[in-house]
Amino acid sequence: MILRALITSLLAVGTIVAPPAQAAAADEPIKPIEAAKPKNENKVELGKMLFFDPRLSKSGFISCNSCHNLSMGGSDNLPSSIGHKWHQGPINSPTVLNSSLSLAQFWDGRAKDLKDQAGGPIANPGEMAFSHELAVGVLQSIPQYRARFKQIYSSDKVDIGMATDAIAAFEETLVTPDSRFDKWLKGDKNAINKTELEGYKLFKDAGCTGCHNGPAVGGASFQKMGVLEPYKTQSKAEGRFAVTGKEEDRLFFKVPTLRNVELTYPYFHDGAAATLEDAVNTMGRIQLGRNFTKDENAKIVAFLKTLTGKQPHLTLPILPPSSKDTPKPHPFD
Repeated sequence: MILRALITSLLAVGTIVAPPAQAAAADEPIKPIEAAKPKNENKVELGKMLFFDPRLSKSGFISCNSCHNLSMGGSDNLPSSIGHKWHQGPINSPTVLNSSLSLAQFWDGRAKDLKDQAGGPIANPGEMAFSHELAVGVLQSIPQYRARFKQIYSSDKVDIGMATDAIAAFEETLVTPDSRFDKWLKGDKNAINKTELEGYKLFKDAGCTGCHNGPAVGGASFQKMGVLEPYKTQSKAEGRFAVTGKEEDRLFFKVPTLRNVELTYPYFHDGAAATLEDAVNTMGRIQLGRNFTKDENAKIVAFLKTLTGKQPHLTLPILPPSSKDTPKPHPFD
């Protein structure tokens, strides 16, 4: 009691410096997410406009937000996305939230960064079904867009690199800090309850943090889907093999972030797991050789739900009107 009183007294007068709350996370495999700090607000606003503008698609109907709906956890909650003329996509649409924290973009990592990724869907015939040239033509035909691009990029001409750079700048702001688990990591031990804490301990002890770690709780490595037993799926996705051509990369996919995972169902690259409970059981079995009990599953799911962070608060952009020179959409061609 005397020692405790002495320490309290020394802390009060500043002789002993209390460790920062952040130190609570130092030994944990998961790290808190920090709030975004935009470098250029005008570029971010332009990127937001482009993210929501369906005129970057052949149909004039599909935008980036169609598959990465920011009202639905940055995904579309479908097993695979719907593209031009109701084309069924080949793979589950990953969330755009916290995507800036990933080592690469797309499930197979074929895009090195967000800027590289942003140009892909525009020119993909099964997605937005346009071309970069036509998309640039649309932007160049709209006086308000030309003025914004000139203000930011000091050029009278718009090019696809400028457009994807602006979209990437907006997407970099889509981080979700201040989850209950982040608060716990920073020292608020009342931020999560006993069941959730037991779930986190199970999550660590079972080996889940071997892949799901860091600020994004994933996204930092490529791993084989089906380590201890084959994963059975109808999906034809080949993972990293499609990029590298190396047989040893077959069925290696980017580990998805678990941030906001309760919002981004269904799960896996084929969208085959409809619920978190299904996903936890499948991952435990095929990746870790672990058959979780119903109680263990419930505790891990409870922990995963503490990873839901503060969603970006957005005001929908008012898009500039097309001009007489703007190419007309072709929704049914």
